Amino acid sequence: MLNFAAPTELIASALRACRRHFIGVAAFSALLNLLFLVPMLYMLQVYDRVIPTRGGLTLFFLTLVLLFGLITLALLDFVRSRLLVRASIRLDRQLAGVMLDTSLARRDKTFDAVARQSMREFDTLRQALTGPAIIALCDAPWTPIYILVCLVIHPFIGLLVLVGAVLLAVIAYRNQQVIGEPLQRANEAAARAYASQEQVLAGAENVRALGMRRAMVRRHLAERNLMTTQQTFASLASSRYVTISKFLRLALQSMALGLGAWLAINNSISAGAVFASSFLAGRALQPVEQLLSSWRSVVNARTAYEKLNSLLGAREAETALTQLPPPEGRLDAKQLWVAKPAGDGAILANVSLELKPGEVIAVVGPSGAGKSTLLRLLAGAGRPDRGIIRIDHANMLDWDPERLAPFIGYLPQDVSLFAGTVKENIARFQQGSDGDMSEIDARVIAAAKYCQAHELILGLPNGYDSPLGWGGRGLSAGQAQRIALARALYGDPPIVLLDEPNAHLDAAGESQLIETLVALRSRNAGVVVVAHRMGVLAAVDKILVMRDGQVEAFGTRDEIMARLGGTSATPIEAPGQAGGQKKAS
Repeated sequence: MLNFAAPTELIASALRACRRHFIGVAAFSALLNLLFLVPMLYMLQVYDRVIPTRGGLTLFFLTLVLLFGLITLALLDFVRSRLLVRASIRLDRQLAGVMLDTSLARRDKTFDAVARQSMREFDTLRQALTGPAIIALCDAPWTPIYILVCLVIHPFIGLLVLVGAVLLAVIAYRNQQVIGEPLQRANEAAARAYASQEQVLAGAENVRALGMRRAMVRRHLAERNLMTTQQTFASLASSRYVTISKFLRLALQSMALGLGAWLAINNSISAGAVFASSFLAGRALQPVEQLLSSWRSVVNARTAYEKLNSLLGAREAETALTQLPPPEGRLDAKQLWVAKPAGDGAILANVSLELKPGEVIAVVGPSGAGKSTLLRLLAGAGRPDRGIIRIDHANMLDWDPERLAPFIGYLPQDVSLFAGTVKENIARFQQGSDGDMSEIDARVIAAAKYCQAHELILGLPNGYDSPLGWGGRGLSAGQAQRIALARALYGDPPIVLLDEPNAHLDAAGESQLIETLVALRSRNAGVVVVAHRMGVLAAVDKILVMRDGQVEAFGTRDEIMARLGGTSATPIEAPGQAGGQKKAS
């Protein structure tokens, strides 16, 4: 049947927090199943005592007892449902935040495959643990009790119900064998299709502008076709066994009634026992049928559990790190190596870099040289396959990422602004202590003034409180880049990493950027800036030239500019222009 790996401590802790809810559900299920015997006993008494004796008063009191039992049964069912709802809420409070935090913390190459779908997988597991499947599992242990009651009525009836229960169990096992693998493939195809759809919708404007709408629709329909094909195969296979189980349960219930009638004709049981036999047979087989009907959710939950267990297991392998002092701005990268996803080469190969406080280094080279990948590693957004990065002589892996992040100002190539106000984006969505935002406001304005974006922001409709959409919607590319630069400088970080900060700036904006780089150097910050446009070279101390993921040259600005100025095969846009920049410096 289903095998579950041992839960991680986080999942085990969440389940322990919900233990009393599940114990309550099991207890109420026991009382419910006992009360389900009340209608059967009522039938026995009516047919065996009331009708033969014409006892109207007896019927009246029996009916009162029946109604009391059914009302109690309904209330117990209501309470059991509320317990499951509360267990669902408790699981969400215990694990949702941890799950999302763990997903965002993943920096390895399997992030898209595992972490992106983590919340969807968690909801699948949570719904299965608090849905119909768990109720069927709580009712299933009572099937032997009902079979024993049938045996008490008559051994033949008990044997008939026992055979039916065994047949249904065999059908459930066979169903699990048939639909397990197709259902897993269907879930994987669905995850890919949904991820693709989210990416297309996020870039809907570009899709329309480039005339890709119909092509993207065809592509997504092809992905959905693969998903629905696997789902259809699994659903058809499962529905076949569900249909057989329903037929078998109804047939056995009717056969129990017929067998009871035959036994009554032969004076082996009473007339009331005839109807009680049919009722007990149906009730004994119902949990098995319900479990079979909800088997798909059980399989999905098992898959989700395994993925989440693996995700959280990687988190739990992390140990508590010593709190290191704030860095001064020194950064050393040694022999960094990043393999291509396909394993057919390297994005970075043995790249080394040394950055000192008060130093500005420019990283130049043609597209695809690995410049942005290098900056991502230096910012802690990714991890190299080999090599080491040190911050103030300490291995970056020895730093708590959340504690290190405020000391690194990072402007990615894709500025990645988020839905919220301009102020929230610059402040990295930090909240003031006790709701006091005055300190946050002061630091936001200081960062904006530092990169000369203050007046630009004041010119927006609502200034710093202007709302932005995902990706900085509502701003031009240049405005978004200036605000992202202010975010990188928020809190005066001693290390600043800028990936093409002048890509969308006009001449005035580039001039202001150079002033910002000079100011950063004057306050002893270490700066690495990736550049295609050569204007920023006026403010740098050293240049690192990259090609095909390797370091082609690294030295002072004057040395590298002189070297590049004498060759035609240069990644810099115009050697003559580069020479002009050197004179201007």
